[in-house]
Amino acid sequence: MKIFPGLLLLLSFIPLQGQIVYEKYFTDKVLRFDFMLAGNSSETLVYPVGMKEEQYFAGSRQNLVDPFGYGNFKYEVFDSTGSVLIYSRGFCTLFQEWQTTEEARNTNRSFYEVATMPFPKNKIRFVLSIREKNGNFSRIYETAIDPNDFYIRKEKPLDTNFSRIYGKSDPAVSVDLVFIAEGYRADEMDKFRDEVKKLTDVLMAEPPFSEYPDKINIWAVEAVSQDSGTDVPGERIYVNTALNSTFYTFGTDRYLTTTDIKAVNDFASLVPHDNIIVLVNSNRYGGGGVYNYYSGLTAGHKLSPMVFMHEFGHGFAGLGDEYYTSDVAYDEFYPLNVEPWEPNITTLVNFESKWKNLISKDTPLPTPAEERFNNTIGLFEGAGYSAKGIYRAETDCRMKSNGPRGFCTVCREALRKMIEYYIK
Repeated sequence: MKIFPGLLLLLSFIPLQGQIVYEKYFTDKVLRFDFMLAGNSSETLVYPVGMKEEQYFAGSRQNLVDPFGYGNFKYEVFDSTGSVLIYSRGFCTLFQEWQTTEEARNTNRSFYEVATMPFPKNKIRFVLSIREKNGNFSRIYETAIDPNDFYIRKEKPLDTNFSRIYGKSDPAVSVDLVFIAEGYRADEMDKFRDEVKKLTDVLMAEPPFSEYPDKINIWAVEAVSQDSGTDVPGERIYVNTALNSTFYTFGTDRYLTTTDIKAVNDFASLVPHDNIIVLVNSNRYGGGGVYNYYSGLTAGHKLSPMVFMHEFGHGFAGLGDEYYTSDVAYDEFYPLNVEPWEPNITTLVNFESKWKNLISKDTPLPTPAEERFNNTIGLFEGAGYSAKGIYRAETDCRMKSNGPRGFCTVCREALRKMIEYYIK
């Protein structure tokens, strides 16, 4: 196991504000709760798999309860009385995406999942909830956890090389991002590190990340694969890789993901991290991003920098897709009678909670997608895989296209709020 210079000292430092609350309930380590989500389009079941202690909790010591309400799932940690909420986190999964496919209407499947939280000092109650079709959360699983339970594994970390690519800040007051190598052989790790550095430059040049040069740390974990590349089932290409990634997720050729969340988190646990990026050694176009799950992309395509920022928008800040003309595998992904939780799209059910206050009184609603309204905040129809009934804030945005423009005003603000959440 490698030791970062000064890391143990950094992790032992806790900002004065919020110190009493954090120290009362948690240590500096991580409790990882592994489970399975199983079912079909109308049923979701939870099966616990196991627990383990991991090395570094990188999150804020002040902001322990998620204020955003994003995600199709959330987990909450209560004290032993069950009356005090001491930690929570929203997230999405590939399982929930799969539930909206045609296959899920006729087949049962299971997906491996991982929930992480600061390691508790005393007994806690862990509660897992799902967002129902009406937009409200309902509990689907809960259990009591004793931090002294001998079934909580304390294993040695994987014997894998890693390095800090960018940043020198304390993880407790920074955004920590980990890139994990996928489809890179041992003799290709120089290439992996170089590509992480290139994407780091892309990220740090893009607002709002460019506004926080001293508050972002980038880590690279060298997960070694037997073969180069990734699976491409539509072309009968199969390779042996560390994270078992694949194109053709849910039948879509460009959708690149992995369901091996156990391996992803095993490698990510080697470093402090708030968000995970899987970098795949391929020249093909593709990727995928899932909120508080991971973001994935190929490294070698000419559009990889744009794909990275788009998918990272999903994975880091819960931004929704603003395109509506591409083929996807989903059936009615966004009900038109429910306001989407994503901050950058709306069905107008609760537009007041979105960007309505940013629109000039002279801007027509809905706003025509005409050149005179380029760079204008408005209400443009077409988003969330639907040409009708779902709206975005501007004509173009990184969440809509791979064009030259970056994130729109609304998406930048959502990203900025997420950064601020982690660094305080």
